[in-house]
Amino acid sequence: MKLGRNDPCHCGSGKKYKRCCMDSVSKQHAQVFDDVEAMLAMNPDLNIDELNAALQHKMQDRNNQPHPDFCGVTPTQMANWLYAPFDELQWVTISTPDDLSASPVMRYLALILDEAMEHEGSLKATSKGNLPAKLVKQARELLPEFSVAQFDCNISISEFTGSNEDKFNALHYTRVLADISGIIYRRSGRYHVKKSAQKQYQASGIQAFFKPMLEAAINKYNWGYLDGFEYDVDLRTFWLFMLWRIQSHNSVDQLVKEVMAAFPDLLLAFPTNDDFSPERNLSVLIESRFIERFLQFWGFVTIDPRRYLNREPVTRMVQVQPLLKQTFQFTINS
Repeated sequence: MKLGRNDPCHCGSGKKYKRCCMDSVSKQHAQVFDDVEAMLAMNPDLNIDELNAALQHKMQDRNNQPHPDFCGVTPTQMANWLYAPFDELQWVTISTPDDLSASPVMRYLALILDEAMEHEGSLKATSKGNLPAKLVKQARELLPEFSVAQFDCNISISEFTGSNEDKFNALHYTRVLADISGIIYRRSGRYHVKKSAQKQYQASGIQAFFKPMLEAAINKYNWGYLDGFEYDVDLRTFWLFMLWRIQSHNSVDQLVKEVMAAFPDLLLAFPTNDDFSPERNLSVLIESRFIERFLQFWGFVTIDPRRYLNREPVTRMVQVQPLLKQTFQFTINS
């Protein structure tokens, strides 16, 4: 099938073909001719099938060479990270930790399931379709047990507490994930836990839902749902590359530079005549959607919400939590 100018490049860079390999087609053709001449000079008796096999081997070698824009990941590896289904990802092992008590999302899910199981598998929703006040209060009381509690911030703007579900982003996020994961559903003013999920919970505990919830957070949940940014960029495609990089150096600023180098087309989503540069807008999206409302909601990292201290900018660094390394083990060197 012919590759269109605006299709994702076959090399796995995430860039459009016209801004990636198409620009170097003539160079690639010249390299192929050079390779053919060299092979024929050394092996004048090669037939066409043998020559094709040798050239294919050379192309595979090139695709398996570390790419500097990808921080040393090869085009073959990057293609897997960008496009493979969740259960077919390579060069990373995704495990379910034995102890999920440090994960806000999983603790909130356990509260929802426990409350429902006490009432024959369902719980009453509010008139707005939210979780009941009793459960919100129980979730709010968990905050001191999480690593994010170390940051002294105004309780009214915390993501991890609120007077109701509408004002409690991490809890609302959890309920939405449970819904799109197929664990719960709403009918006739009540949230019901599916029969199959009840059996899984009784047999395996909250661990049974860790990977399904994680996959839903990555592939099904809209990362822009909880914010009002005017310009939209879907960062989900790049989640594993970003996770690998932030785990290696903890720096948000460095992460943003690496994302821009690997996927420069992301900047085209932002206007150049805005009050802020495309680079700054991308940085805000990465910190808000990937760091704060994905990694931090799950308990994988924490980040100080203060951007200024004594009128000086705070360096944007994350604190990697044990849960992240218990979940993701990369076999690519940083």
